[in-house]
Amino acid sequence: MEITKEILESILDAYIYEIVFVDREHIVRYMNKTAKQRYGDRVQIGNSLFNCHNQNSKIKIEEFLRRADAGEEEMFELLNGKTGEREFFVPVRDIDGKVIGYFERHEMPWNQDEPEVPVFEYWKHRQ
Repeated sequence: MEITKEILESILDAYIYEIVFVDREHIVRYMNKTAKQRYGDRVQIGNSLFNCHNQNSKIKIEEFLRRADAGEEEMFELLNGKTGEREFFVPVRDIDGKVIGYFERHEMPWNQDEPEVPVFEYWKHRQ
């Protein structure tokens, strides 16, 4: 079986975590199904990520890109006080190792009393 763009998109749509891939110019190039559901019209493919982020976020993202260009991989951003999630900046590299874009990875807080609760249930009720 050949792995086509359609198959890759289907895999990413099956992934319950949101994925918003942004290029080096901060243009949103791809969103999986979960991201589209969560962000609705606030984030649009083809538009600048900074339509929904402020100047402080831009400065922080530019610094993450500089660090990624210097060789760093996934970088911790913050612990979100509202959701309890840990957020990470994830550079995406081409076959030669050059950073071509990035996405932010969210890590849900786990309830130690209910470890069997599926990730999907958490994400459906997330603020």
